[in-house]
Amino acid sequence: MADGSTDSGTGAGSAEPGVSDSLRTFGAVLQALREHAGLSREEFAALVRFSKHTVASVEQGRRMPDRDFVERAEAALGNTGALRRAAPTLTRQAGLASWFRQWARLEATAISLYTYECRVVPGLLQTEAYARAVSLDVPPLPDPEELEQRIAARLARQELLAVTRKPPTAFSFIAEQAVLERWTGGEEVTRELFDHLLELIERNWNVEFQVMPLRRPSHAGLDGPVRLAETPDNQWFAYSEGQQNGRLISDPKEISLLQQRYAKLRSQAMTPEDSLGLLKRLRGAL
Repeated sequence: MADGSTDSGTGAGSAEPGVSDSLRTFGAVLQALREHAGLSREEFAALVRFSKHTVASVEQGRRMPDRDFVERAEAALGNTGALRRAAPTLTRQAGLASWFRQWARLEATAISLYTYECRVVPGLLQTEAYARAVSLDVPPLPDPEELEQRIAARLARQELLAVTRKPPTAFSFIAEQAVLERWTGGEEVTRELFDHLLELIERNWNVEFQVMPLRRPSHAGLDGPVRLAETPDNQWFAYSEGQQNGRLISDPKEISLLQQRYAKLRSQAMTPEDSLGLLKRLRGAL
């Protein structure tokens, strides 16, 4: 039995067999085109307006490139059409925990996704280095193949954040300040994470990010993490995750309760503007 990736933590469950070679092939072609153009990874990253870490993850087959990335890469590399034609054939990496797969299918088509997290930075916002650190923190340690599957699966899901999806998904994230200040993985991992978050928040108008301050006498999220998803036909589902398990929630009464709690959390957290300011101050202090 192999460990699988959940949304944020390490996850454990029966992972689907097989690995997506299409992401690796796309990454290899991208790297070959970049090198043929005489561009370093840093130079190419500046041209496509993504971080060098994102470029590295795509080239290594760990991250699903979104449409903005593909179009900017085409323009930077001579408009050969190779990347644009290959992009629709890309498939995601296996490695999702068995209990999380049903939720992952829902989120893939959701028009609204809300996430409150008090343990780690939400999976859709993680960098590769942060995801690796989280995966290695909690026993049992995965073997190298399982670890790579887990990280690739989590990063591949981040294509959902793209503003070019039709329609783009509306995201709300609320994360505890303590999670940001924990320095999971160390200073360099944290610095890269903050750079990634700042880039994502400022680039993706469909992403709202709020921080729950360290001192909050009244807190509606004391029962733990929660995720809510709205389907294209306006049905709502929720997902709850804990130690070694996860639960998909479809009962309207339970979902109504969780929606009330999430609405309260939004009012208790810092505003998106104040949250962005805090992120910048934390990054500047590193």
